[in-house]
Amino acid sequence: MNPIGLISMQYARPFTAEHFPLFLKMREHGYDFVELLVPELGELDIKATKSALDDARLGVVLAARVNLQRNLSSADNDAHRAGIDYLKYTVDCAAGLGATVVGGPLTGNPLVFAGRPPQPVEESERLARKDRCVKGLKEAGDYAQNAGIVLAVEPLNRFESDVLCTTQQAMELLDAVDHPAVKLMLDTFHMHMEESSLSEAIRLAGDRLVHFQANENHRGFPGTGLTDWVEVCRALHEVGYEGPISLEPFRRTDDRFGVPFAQWRAPHEDESDRLSASSAFMKSHLLLTEYRR
Repeated sequence: MNPIGLISMQYARPFTAEHFPLFLKMREHGYDFVELLVPELGELDIKATKSALDDARLGVVLAARVNLQRNLSSADNDAHRAGIDYLKYTVDCAAGLGATVVGGPLTGNPLVFAGRPPQPVEESERLARKDRCVKGLKEAGDYAQNAGIVLAVEPLNRFESDVLCTTQQAMELLDAVDHPAVKLMLDTFHMHMEESSLSEAIRLAGDRLVHFQANENHRGFPGTGLTDWVEVCRALHEVGYEGPISLEPFRRTDDRFGVPFAQWRAPHEDESDRLSASSAFMKSHLLLTEYRR
């Protein structure tokens, strides 16, 4: 059965050495791995983190953090170069931690979290952005392949990216990159906004899918939103997906007027029962869809 993981942001951001005891809690709640944000320089000691993960018998997948200063899509040569160098840094972190997948919006060009709106561009710039992404992913892919790591490109919704939003766009990009160490990750939260059908998008991804984030349309705990998890799990089973599936149920239950849902907030209550139920929920759906008639 697919390993089920939990994003480190469920508890803390940044996630530092003081949070290592949470690895054991994740394991106790039924999780097989942690999806850890790639540490910024100085946030984590890689060897100490690997030791803490091993002690908790917890695997790890890394989530890359891009910005406008390290941005494969950028026309600015320094930002583009920094984007490639950052992906190489994530590979080094993955190798040190024992991870085999680094996922995220590797193409860059963040929108809302970079404080900028989407803007139309000339056709020449659209194509130039694609070329820059292809060039950068090829170079980073070579570096990743030598380390035994796979880079997983993630489409984001239209409010978070203006270069890669759908599975179809991702397939076009991967066709152009054509590299064995550059694959795809999908997140049902973003898919709810951009895909006509979650299951058809998963089928389109096929064997290029190497990481999957199972999130509700409102980022709540699985089963509390609009996602048809039977449909999703059947599609994953049909394409033979056996890779990691991580959960990011960090939308907090605070519906007061004016509280921005896009802003990360630390938990204000013990969520242990819901976290345990969420891992069991996903595992049961994955298991039962294997026996569908």
